[in-house]
Formats: sequence, structure tokens, C-alpha cells
Amino acid sequence: MIERRTVFKAALAAGAAMLAAACSSEEGGTAKPEGSGGDQGGDTAQPLAKITAEPAVDAKDASVVAPVVVKVADGKLTEVKVTGESGKDVKGELSPDGLTWTASEVLGYGKTYTYAAKATGSDNKTAELKGTFTTVKPAKEVRATLNPADDAEVGVAMPISVKFASPVKDKAAAEKALKVTTDKDVEGSWGWLSETQVDWRPKEYWPANITVNVEAKLYGVALGGGAFGKADVTTKFKIGRNQVVKINTPDHAVKVYRNGAPSASYPCSNGLDSDVPRNTPNGTFIVMTKEPTARFDNARYGYTNVNKKWACRISNNGEYIHENQDNASNIGKANTSHGCVNLLEADAKKYFDSAMIGDPVEITGSRLNSPTKSDVKNWFYDWKSWKALSAIK
Repeated sequence: MIERRTVFKAALAAGAAMLAAACSSEEGGTAKPEGSGGDQGGDTAQPLAKITAEPAVDAKDASVVAPVVVKVADGKLTEVKVTGESGKDVKGELSPDGLTWTASEVLGYGKTYTYAAKATGSDNKTAELKGTFTTVKPAKEVRATLNPADDAEVGVAMPISVKFASPVKDKAAAEKALKVTTDKDVEGSWGWLSETQVDWRPKEYWPANITVNVEAKLYGVALGGGAFGKADVTTKFKIGRNQVVKINTPDHAVKVYRNGAPSASYPCSNGLDSDVPRNTPNGTFIVMTKEPTARFDNARYGYTNVNKKWACRISNNGEYIHENQDNASNIGKANTSHGCVNLLEADAKKYFDSAMIGDPVEITGSRLNSPTKSDVKNWFYDWKSWKALSAIK
């Protein structure tokens, strides 16, 4: 409706100009409309070309990641500049048809940007767009970190973990910014383990020897409560060979499988059977660290500063697989430890050398359930329960 009224008014103006010309007697036969500025002359009709921009001029709280776009109708763009507060122009590209200019870089938080665009219409008149807009200014910028790190090689049970420096209120928005790709189809899901941590794990163990890419495009994402992501983070890592450890505590043995086939078996002593709190707990754990020497302290059971060799930590609840030559008389015969899996020194070294961060360790036969306080508990959940931890329904 606005465009039609504009055309109608233009027609009336043209009619008025013709009447004025009929009453004129200027030399050369060149008539100038009344009210056109006398000797200054000129055409008062508006240029046909119309320039628009997104964000619009005077916009506030504009997104820093949605691309700036300048378009023209009934003409072609001849000049486009979007300039930041520092005087540096935002990089962008003009489409081959001259109708659209699109920025190719993200913007800064809480900044003011200035438009200066020109276009020429089919009437050969120049249209201009000038003005400013301002981007959103976060109440807080939240940093995130990714694990595994770039170029790591990990076992087939290794989860992907994104940890935020502050609690995330809009978990769905954060989760939508996360992407996992592999060179082989793998079904998996994100699950929130706390207000500051979301992990991705496959439905089953990872296929061996594949590459995993993770993108957390969090910059510009509103995380709730005025907080926004501080920066994008990425990682690329490899899943190694398939090695799974199975321990049925009454059997007093650590059984190692490679690609589903038995690879090694070592006699062991697990947590004391008669004292449930000292049992080695059931559950699927992962190798979290490999420590040639580890120090053990447990004042509750009367020991501190005890050093053991070839220690593979499998939880933050205190469970390790490690050498304990001092318990050699019970290894392979009785469960007498304080919850760790004890091996003879030579066997502990062999297992240590074969282990990789992220290897699964499946423990059964205990009277003690999985430790709920462990912060690496991805495999304690069945698949349905794990998917329920996603913020995207």
C-alpha cells in the first residue's frame, strides 16, 4: 500500500510540473517546475533504488554472529562499507549480480558499527544508506573447554566433555551449538551431568580407529541470564584400538580383550568382600589417568602417603588398577583391598603399558553399586536414561 501511494503522489507531482511548464517562458525551451529551486534546477523525484540492511539502522542488541546483509531493490550496489569503532571495515563480499553484500566475519560484543552504502538505480540516480547499529553486550561472557584435546588418541569408551566456567541456564541453546562428526556413522547423544558440564557418548562403544571432530560454536549464543558464549572451541581426536577390561570380582582376575578376543588375564585382589563400602563397585568405568607412581591416602582406614606403581585411575571416587606387591599373598585368591584392583608388579606393568585413556573397565559381581559422585559416570546409564539427560527433547 505504501508503494502504491508513493507512485500516485509522484504522478500528481509530475502533473503539477507539466502545468508549471505550460506557464513558463524561459529561453531555450527548458522549463523548471515551480518550487524546484529556481536557477538551481534539479529533479526532486526520489531515486528508484532502495537500500535495506540487516541489522536495520538504529538497531540495538544485534546478534554478533548473524551476518550483516545489505540489499538493494531496483538497482545495483556500487559501494558498501560497514565500519567498526576502531575505523576498521568489516570484511564482506558483493554478489555477482550486485544486489547483495554479505559480511564474512563475526562482530564484536557491545560495539557500534556504521553503514555507508550507495546504489545506482535504473533511473541512473544514486541512493544512499547511512546510519549505525549496536551489537548485544553480554552481562557475562562464559568460557568453555573441550576434552579430549586436539590430536589425542583415546579408548573406545571415551566421552566428549564440554565444561563451562559458569552454570548454563539455557541448556538447549548451548546444546544446539554443539556438533559431533565422524568418518563413520555413530549413534550418540549429549547428556547434562551438571549445570556446567555436558557430555556426548555413543550408544555403544566407539568403532576402533576412527577420527572424531567436535565443534562448539558458542560465540554469540545466549546461554540465559544475560550470559553469552565467549568463544568457539573445537577439537579433533582419534579413537584407538578396541580394548576392554572385564573384572568379575569373585573371580579374582583382570581379563583383557582386544577386538572382542581374549588378550591377557592377570590375577588380582579386589575390594574386601565382607565390608560393602570397601567393595570394588559395579559399573562400566573408563581409564582416566595413567600414573607410573601414585600416592594413596585414606585416614579412615589408617594409611597415608602410600606409593604404588603402574596406577591406572578408573574413577574420581578413589578406584585404581595398580601394583600392590605388599598384598601378593591374596592376589588371585581373596579380595582384601580398600576398593582398588591390586595386581602383582610385573602384571601391573604389562597392563599399564597396554592401557589407553578412555578404555572401558567393566566391573561386575560386587555388592556395591556404581559411585554416584563420580564425575565420569557416562556408562553408568542405560541408553534410554542417558538420552533423557539431553536438554533437547
